Amino acid sequence: MKHLFLLGLCASLALALVDINTATKEELKEVKGISGKKAKKIVEYREANGCFKSVDELVEIKGIGEKFIKKNGDKLTATGCKK
Repeated sequence: MKHLFLLGLCASLALALVDINTATKEELKEVKGISGKKAKKIVEYREANGCFKSVDELVEIKGIGEKFIKKNGDKLTATGCKK
């Protein structure tokens, strides 16, 4: 029974979305496809421009295009907003 609980816990953690409005650089880097450089750009853009309304807004960042969003967008969300 304990093993089933741990398996379920691990599965739910693996499916958790990373919020581009609240995630730190380190949290963003945990998403496959986001390098340290991209994570830094996301955080800097957010600090300079405010919250993202959607993940699609990542295309505004140089070096992040539609191909990246199509491939990784299902791992990200833009719901939380620290103001």
